[in-house]
Amino acid sequence: MRLVITGAAGFLGSHLTDRFLADGHEVIGLDNFLTGRPENIAHLADEPRFRFVEADVSEPVAVDGAVDGVLHFASPASPPDYQAHPVETLKVGSAGTLHTLELARQHGARYFLASTSEVYGDPLVHPQPESYWGNVSSTGPRSMYDEAKRFAEAAVMTYHRHHGLDTRIVRIFNTYGPRMRPEDGRVVSNFIVQALQGRALTVYGDGRQTRSFCYVSDLIDGIVRLFHSDRHEPTNIGNPVEFTMLELAERVLALTGSPAAVEHRPLPEDDPKVRQPDITIARTVLGWEPAVPLADGLARTVEWFRGVVA
Repeated sequence: MRLVITGAAGFLGSHLTDRFLADGHEVIGLDNFLTGRPENIAHLADEPRFRFVEADVSEPVAVDGAVDGVLHFASPASPPDYQAHPVETLKVGSAGTLHTLELARQHGARYFLASTSEVYGDPLVHPQPESYWGNVSSTGPRSMYDEAKRFAEAAVMTYHRHHGLDTRIVRIFNTYGPRMRPEDGRVVSNFIVQALQGRALTVYGDGRQTRSFCYVSDLIDGIVRLFHSDRHEPTNIGNPVEFTMLELAERVLALTGSPAAVEHRPLPEDDPKVRQPDITIARTVLGWEPAVPLADGLARTVEWFRGVVA
């Protein structure tokens, strides 16, 4: 297949590019390097089945030749990133989704949207099934990301129903692993970098809020299975095993051997108290569930960060 992946130089986009290339496909990667990194795709410089185009899909984009799939992964994805680039986040989730949908429609290609568990907001249902409509603020400090993704899902389902476009939507839960930016701002990278540098680990609130952490190779496997499936409706992909922020901090300190302390700060506005995917559909329809436990995934991630953090 000849695939277009937006956000190809990002954390997830670069891993997805690697997987599709390993599976024998051709990939055209698009990125504007707002939060993507050239280092993430540098190893593909001599790969004949990979072509990179620096482009912002918030503007119309054209691709020559046949296209079998368009996978839209372009967007800032951590709170510090999308709050630092709020307008760009809104644009890539709205205009960027419409432009890439049109690209897929023009080529008769399958379309795949990287959505997010943030569409559930601060959930009142736990764990969160795909049928849950969410508890989301349309005006809060995370709304530029949450509402852009909710709009993107609506746009994808509209193209599916109105134009008959072959579409997929994945709702991604917290994911971690190599190629996360040290300054990414997500909790796993924050804790690891702080521990390696001997700085206090920043825990917001009392640290009892929970997240479910999925190692990147597990997530990519779920995404590829969904892409090749016949399911059009949104699908949760994530690890259903919950950990509190304090438990995560303790594990990172143990793995790094850091003597750093834990420093509590006020909980940010609209920060979800719980987040856990119901992966019943992924298990039954895709035959997928995560295989890498947190202990193993964190060890691999810490080892990678040791090579990039001074």
